[in-house]
Amino acid sequence: MVTRQSYDQELADLRQALLNMGKAVDQAIDEAVISLAQQDSELARKVMDSDDEIDQMEIDIEDKCMVLIARQQPLARDLRIIGTGLKITTDLERMGDHAYDIAKIALAMNKQSLIKPLVDIPRMAQMAQKMLKDSLEAYTTLDITLAEQVCLNDDEVDHIYYQVFRELLTYMMEDPTTISQATQLIFVARYLERIADHATNIAEWTVYLVTGQRRRKK
Repeated sequence: MVTRQSYDQELADLRQALLNMGKAVDQAIDEAVISLAQQDSELARKVMDSDDEIDQMEIDIEDKCMVLIARQQPLARDLRIIGTGLKITTDLERMGDHAYDIAKIALAMNKQSLIKPLVDIPRMAQMAQKMLKDSLEAYTTLDITLAEQVCLNDDEVDHIYYQVFRELLTYMMEDPTTISQATQLIFVARYLERIADHATNIAEWTVYLVTGQRRRKK
């Protein structure tokens, strides 16, 4: 029979695996946006190649969770730890997908002159990445206050997204030759907005982990 000490170590290993996946996703987001801003095709390809590694991390974590459930038949708090682990890894994998999508757009645009300097999109990326880091910190330390702050920060990212959308729409209306690139940049902004949403999900799952109560969505 597995001792409680051994079981606690397995739960700690699960948490560490999630943090490692989070770091990989954060790096992919960062490099995807840099590849876009600097029109760096090699870096964009690196991000796209790394998506398989992130997907494998998700599979490994899911397998770890299934083994823990089958072998330990956890109840109450332990079950919430494993259940939130499954939910969080799904959000992280989707963030990785969005980083891949941004890198794909960067690769497609690598020979185009940018219609405007990229200011708000990198700012969105920085905010979304901070939300990701803070949500994982809240998960690790069981800090509900930090988790709630992540949820509040999502509104600011949404605001910048709509600002970017309106600005790029104006470019398209004034100059039809910008439509293709402006549309792609709107997609990038949307992917970053969705990354922030997934960080919010992680924060909400942290609140559930600690309290057993689901945070009511707006």
